[in-house]
Amino acid sequence: MSLDRVLVIIPTYNEAENIQPITARLRAAVPAADILVVDDNSPDGTGALADGLAATDPQLHVLHRRGKEGLGAAYLAGFAWGLERDYDVLVEHDADGSHRPEELPALLARLETADVVKGSRWVPGGRVVNWPKSREFLSRGGNLWVKLWLGLPVADATGGFAAWRATTLRGMDLSGVQAAGYGFQVDLAWHAVRHGFTIAEVPITFEDRRYGESKMSQRIVLEAMLLTTRWGIGYRWSQLTGLFARRRTA
Repeated sequence: MSLDRVLVIIPTYNEAENIQPITARLRAAVPAADILVVDDNSPDGTGALADGLAATDPQLHVLHRRGKEGLGAAYLAGFAWGLERDYDVLVEHDADGSHRPEELPALLARLETADVVKGSRWVPGGRVVNWPKSREFLSRGGNLWVKLWLGLPVADATGGFAAWRATTLRGMDLSGVQAAGYGFQVDLAWHAVRHGFTIAEVPITFEDRRYGESKMSQRIVLEAMLLTTRWGIGYRWSQLTGLFARRRTA
């Protein structure tokens, strides 16, 4: 199956300082790919800046949304836009420079033999730059929490740099994705695994943003942990009841 038509989805909210540099780097790194900026009505004018870029680049598109509704909702809107236009590959990519566009070709190459490819900070060769130890501890701890509860075979389930085959997204029930914030990445990976799709990881370098303010907050972290715990309780309970059922019939 062809993987030629690639759409890179970039959700934005107040990324005026970052939108031009990141789209320029993407166009240089993967010239054949299209870019979709999904802007949540940014007060700083990011959407208007993206419109200006799109006016001179036929491979750059902008989807305007009414307001800030969460990272997950922005990506789902971007997925729907891309699937309607028959792209073969849909890529999740941050606007703030934390994901390096120059590493996207490695994800796309690995997608030849996987259903989903995630850029990983926590596999051999992966690393983070300019992160305080507290942030690294939070990320590693969150991924350990996910693995303990859900058994996901992914080292960096919370990472947001990912390439998806369109067939994978079409084969999942995206209407069942519940998380709006950064728990969305775990939710999406969990859906993929439950539908029998394979997730591969390639090492990336993750660099903290230089401009603008991080969208990470305690509320977002708490939402992700609570959702993971709820899903995990259901998953482990189903395992337990299944084990008892098999013993009764043995």
